[in-house]
Amino acid sequence: MAEPEDPAGSAAPARVHRGLKDVYFDRSGISDIDGRAGELRYRGYSIHELAEHSSFEETAFLLLHGELPGAAELRELGTTLAASRALPDSILALVSTLRGAHPMEVLRTAVSALGALEPDDDSPQGLLRKGLRLTAQVPTIVAAQHRLRSGLDPVAPDPSLGHAANFLYMLHGRAPSAEAARLMDIDLVLHAEHGSNASSFAARVVAGTGANLHAAMTAAIGALSGPAHGGAAEDVMRMAREIGTPARAADYVKQKRANREAIMGFGHRVYRTEDPRARHLRDRAATLSAQMGQPEWFQILQAVVEAMRPYARLGVNVNVDFFAGVIYYLQGIPQDCFVPVFAMGRVPGWVAQVREQRDSNILIRPLTQYSGPAPRPYVPLARRA
Repeated sequence: MAEPEDPAGSAAPARVHRGLKDVYFDRSGISDIDGRAGELRYRGYSIHELAEHSSFEETAFLLLHGELPGAAELRELGTTLAASRALPDSILALVSTLRGAHPMEVLRTAVSALGALEPDDDSPQGLLRKGLRLTAQVPTIVAAQHRLRSGLDPVAPDPSLGHAANFLYMLHGRAPSAEAARLMDIDLVLHAEHGSNASSFAARVVAGTGANLHAAMTAAIGALSGPAHGGAAEDVMRMAREIGTPARAADYVKQKRANREAIMGFGHRVYRTEDPRARHLRDRAATLSAQMGQPEWFQILQAVVEAMRPYARLGVNVNVDFFAGVIYYLQGIPQDCFVPVFAMGRVPGWVAQVREQRDSNILIRPLTQYSGPAPRPYVPLARRA
């Protein structure tokens, strides 16, 4: 079959980039990833500095506005988020009806339903206001569903607590320690943005059609729910349970590699070296494991890292989700809520991506190279065998 012509009229054969790998579909000023050097920056700021010195609120402001906030701006943002956490009664009733479903299905449905209750204002400022409300509401959805399916009443948000601390409070019904709140805060910072990953790209595709923010966020959550994108932290904890003891880690890795099966929490589509976000969770996972009297979980993970060391030269390194799973587990977060927690952190990044798409919008419409049958005549039904 002849090669298809370029849509512009060139007879040059089409080159297919499956999965759009290494294809730049647009320019972005939000985050910069250097996969070879293992670097990640939000709006020019190193993820290392943000993780060590910033907060989720400060990082969200940076992603949405392009600059770090001043003290008054940060207070205003904190006040806005705290005032926006409560869910409408109809959304709480929906969450209650769906409480037995997977948390990502509940989150996707609730976010879509929230869109039906929002004013139809997709101006730049309206989109920002809706994005901040969603940033505040998503943790409330996650916590409310978990309590409802556990036979407990949802806990009303506490406006005196920061974003991360309030989520743990709504989840468990008690104020977290300063250390637990800070650890959750760092995790949300690390997950806040990561370029044109599958969920962010899905959000931009939907936003590019002119659909509203909640439609784009629903698409992003749907993309994140797939195990190839957001499920690594959940799978790592499942793997650690399966291994059971550090002494079994080497044999486990050897058997998996012999069967050509992936080791959960290793490898990344972009990074050829260790994921730069992982270092901020490694030591904290070790400390938390010891503090909780369950050091074996971190020891199992470290034993897996050692067993995987020979494969580092092939670019198979630890990613951010490798240590996140055990941190979530030790924080009392249910395993099927690991990906929704990822989504909680990513909302500002998704909103920033949608805003950027809308600022200079173009319909995202790639091509596929046809590989089906050659042209053929229609055969009437009576003449078909």
